[in-house]
Amino acid sequence: MTDTAVRGAASSDAKRKFYSWMAITCLAVAIIGFMPTYFLPMVQGRFQAPPIIHIHGAVFFAWTALFCVQTFLVANGATLAHRTWGLLGIAIATSMVFLVLATVVVRINMMDAAGYGAGMRAFSWVQVSGIVFFATVFAIAIVYLKKPEIHKRLMLLGTISLLDAPIARWFLTFLAPPPPLEGPPPPPPVFVSVPPAMVADLFLIAAIVFDWRTRGRPHPVYLIGGGVLLLLQLTRVPVSATPLWDSIAAGIARLGG
Repeated sequence: MTDTAVRGAASSDAKRKFYSWMAITCLAVAIIGFMPTYFLPMVQGRFQAPPIIHIHGAVFFAWTALFCVQTFLVANGATLAHRTWGLLGIAIATSMVFLVLATVVVRINMMDAAGYGAGMRAFSWVQVSGIVFFATVFAIAIVYLKKPEIHKRLMLLGTISLLDAPIARWFLTFLAPPPPLEGPPPPPPVFVSVPPAMVADLFLIAAIVFDWRTRGRPHPVYLIGGGVLLLLQLTRVPVSATPLWDSIAAGIARLGG
């Protein structure tokens, strides 16, 4: 085997290991992130929420777990199995879109009844814009299914865009004020969603650095997609405060009757 072939095989192996470890890390972040505010309270019988919230959590966790499995299938050469399980990924991703909208409807109406409707309508922009970004990236990834270098980076980018939610739970655990003695706690202000998003972006930076080291330059998926993601994150506060979004969020809430 020539030196070039050896270097090529080593580079390919390094890429497989990198994406496998990134998938494991994403799964770990999802589990650890929701541990203090969902998993532990639920086990202890202290978490009370409508069924849609539990379904939402289960489906989003299923996506992260499947992403991990899919990455390992590719790393081990099981491309056919990867494509077969990809059909399940399409079903899960589609469900995620509708579940976010359903959750937004439930939360806005619950918070409105408690007197926090305006705050929840504003915060819903974080959830809706996030799932729109994920769905768009996922759809493009399906279009580029036969171009694995683009496909795998889009899937990683989409999964990274979801990590701000579990990371934010630790911010809430340590920094949020104590809940009121009666009634539900108010929705967090939109600006508190920005620091967790910046922490999640570190995973994207890691992917960019890895590309730089292995291919000499970052892939356009990370530069363009990451730029759009960063723009969405940095404009959350001003967009959520616009009358237009408040009107749209109110319309979404009315879907619940």
